[in-house]
Amino acid sequence: MSKAFLISSLVFAVLTLNALRPLPETTSFFASWLTMELAPQNLVLNLILLGVFLATGAIHGTGGTIGLAAEALTVAGLLYMIAQSQRAKRIMEAALIETLGPDYASRILPHRAARHDLTVPWRQLLLPFRMQHPDVEKVSNISFGPYGKKNRLDVYRHKDHPQGAPVLLFVHGGGWTISNKDQQGKPIMLHFASRGWVCVATNYRLSPRSAWPAHLEDVKRATAWIRGNISEYGGDPRFILITGGSAGGHLTAIAALTPNDPEYQPGFEEADTTLQAAIPFYGVYDFVDGKTLTDWGTRRMMERIVIKKSFKEHRIEFEKASPIYRVNPDAPPFFVIHGAHDSLAPVSAARRFVAKLRSVSSQPLVYAELPGGQHAFDVFPSIRSAHAIYAAERFADYVLSAWLAEHESLPSRDRT
Repeated sequence: MSKAFLISSLVFAVLTLNALRPLPETTSFFASWLTMELAPQNLVLNLILLGVFLATGAIHGTGGTIGLAAEALTVAGLLYMIAQSQRAKRIMEAALIETLGPDYASRILPHRAARHDLTVPWRQLLLPFRMQHPDVEKVSNISFGPYGKKNRLDVYRHKDHPQGAPVLLFVHGGGWTISNKDQQGKPIMLHFASRGWVCVATNYRLSPRSAWPAHLEDVKRATAWIRGNISEYGGDPRFILITGGSAGGHLTAIAALTPNDPEYQPGFEEADTTLQAAIPFYGVYDFVDGKTLTDWGTRRMMERIVIKKSFKEHRIEFEKASPIYRVNPDAPPFFVIHGAHDSLAPVSAARRFVAKLRSVSSQPLVYAELPGGQHAFDVFPSIRSAHAIYAAERFADYVLSAWLAEHESLPSRDRT
């Protein structure tokens, strides 16, 4: 037992150090991601194990001293990560105030502002991988295009079946090569749907079987489907907010910046694919810059697997696929959210994208950079993801309220 205590304490200490200072590679990402976002659970587990080892007399001698020192480091590190996650609440609010003004909340429709709850959902964190909501129902596997399973979507809505509700379109990540609509986005969709939004989670064609821009074409095809059909599920097709993380964050940004572009709407060129707002989480914004090892690796992957063209010979294709090269004055309101410790999508690209878009856009652009935030921090409920989703809701309601003031296109109960 003394040897088991020493090994377990050293393993947890290494995981904690890696979470505090993750390396820019995949193995480090997975370990740091789970340690960071499950810091409260990891703290409880450590304390339970420490109690068991103490009760069994396993802590003695030099090994016990080393193990206790490692445990102290682990507990201190986890407490720091929990406090850092709690700071996301203040950072998110400060980002909203910086762009929208200190009185932005007063410009949100009263009945929507009344629903805002910024408390940490501790009960939900007890079982973070059990993602359900008693007030939300799901309509699964609706076909929206000709490409089988890759052209299917799910609709999440309140069980009371609201009518004329604003729409949130969620685009999953996975490096443009893996994952699907069932594996990501549930925390934000369940929260928004419980607040009266109609949420849509879409699949899209993946590489290497399908080359770029098939991914973007399908996101736009799903948008066109929403415009023509979402009223049957209680949504208002005139207000669509798009969101997603990682590759989904990239697709969120590029779809919002290229509305109605016939190049990406083969066979449905006349469909309206404009989006009223965009909230990309930890997106990839630049396939041209290769200054960091991670950026260079992403560009190489795009060459070999996704775009399937040489960067040297087809640089223009990489520019067209990069949101940072597609910024324009007609961009809709954006809320860009990124973790400062992102191992897979360096935060430096998000900063450059935000600076460039702010220089030309006439619409609000909120930027929140979360200390300690790793890639994919919102995939399951955590302290940090809860505060990010709450801020996304406030931004969405702010944009919706301004849009309603101009268009008055939703039912009267949503105009009050």
